Amino acid sequence: MTRATPAPRVFLDAAGHAPVHPQARAVLLEAVDQGWADPRRLHAEGRRARMLLDGARESIAAHLGSRPAELRFAGSHVTALHTAVRGVTRGRHRLGRDVVASAVERAALLHAARFTTTDGDAPGTTALIPVDRTGRVAVDQFVARLGAGGVALAALQHANGEVGTLQPVPEVHAAARQAGVPLLVDAGSSVGHVPVSDAWDLLAADAGDWGAPVGLGLLAVRPRVRWAPDWPEDDDPWFPGGVSVPAALAAAAALDLARSDLSVEDAHRRALVSRIRTEVPIRVPDVQVMGPDDARLPHVVTFSCLYVDGEALVTELDRAGFAVGSGSACTSSALEPSHVLAAMGALTHGNIRITVPRGTEAAQVERFLEVLPAAVATVRSALGVEGL
Repeated sequence: MTRATPAPRVFLDAAGHAPVHPQARAVLLEAVDQGWADPRRLHAEGRRARMLLDGARESIAAHLGSRPAELRFAGSHVTALHTAVRGVTRGRHRLGRDVVASAVERAALLHAARFTTTDGDAPGTTALIPVDRTGRVAVDQFVARLGAGGVALAALQHANGEVGTLQPVPEVHAAARQAGVPLLVDAGSSVGHVPVSDAWDLLAADAGDWGAPVGLGLLAVRPRVRWAPDWPEDDDPWFPGGVSVPAALAAAAALDLARSDLSVEDAHRRALVSRIRTEVPIRVPDVQVMGPDDARLPHVVTFSCLYVDGEALVTELDRAGFAVGSGSACTSSALEPSHVLAAMGALTHGNIRITVPRGTEAAQVERFLEVLPAAVATVRSALGVEGL
């Protein structure tokens, strides 16, 4: 008797760790051979590495809407966010000690804000601006807090990586400029997926999110931003220790590739996500789909299932061949309840986060939709909740 061949696994958890684009992988391997030397050295090998690094910086800066001199490479997206918050709040402590941010910012940013505003002899506060049921920040409250004074830094994500909601960044940036407060925009879930405007003073991005090898974050800083390090002096004032030239080249290649088919991939993945948003509530009872129907990222969708444990459902779907996320998209893998969903007033338990990578086929999504109802029923049955 011939045993049936199992269906190929389907990866639907690409947030921050998207599959590496084959051409970016090829660039990485080539760069290991050509750009392995220290770009700070004066010998021929060092100069070649420096030339390659400068080329990667120019390419990425052009996509981000910044000058090459404004762009810094960090060891990770989290490092970029932590360093931006720490450097700017310290540099502007005579003008203000508070940080204003939306309640749905990435956990790394919120942790850095709380750390900096509670440190020292004259601490400040971290003001979290609420969001509506779709995850969109309350612009009027954000603007009012900026106008109240005492603010060292404002922070607003370009889009939420958990529910996909695009934020009103241009309006908040205009208010921040009027108040004389720099705005840090976390575009870690947006770059390579949707256009990002130049309405920012500091911009953080995550190369692993657009199909580059993980381990490279980016921070662009406008020259007018006042900052001061609270870390030891180094040749690189923002991120001591330098950067991997091969990683930077692979990131630049991956971003070029992502931007080259942006409109096609936008339409394709938006259709897949719309299919999930429509079908899940029909096929599974007691489900809440998060975020807006429009004004969202094309590849992100989250839904929560009542009477279901999120970890158990992730495990059940994994057994069925589907890799999905749960908990908060911007914290560790501890599967803690999502602070994003809590801020939205949404159901926080039993949530599934899907981040569709490039190249996902419609048939794979259809197979997921076919498997999901049985997976939810199995978990509910194990918890003693049946007949739904």
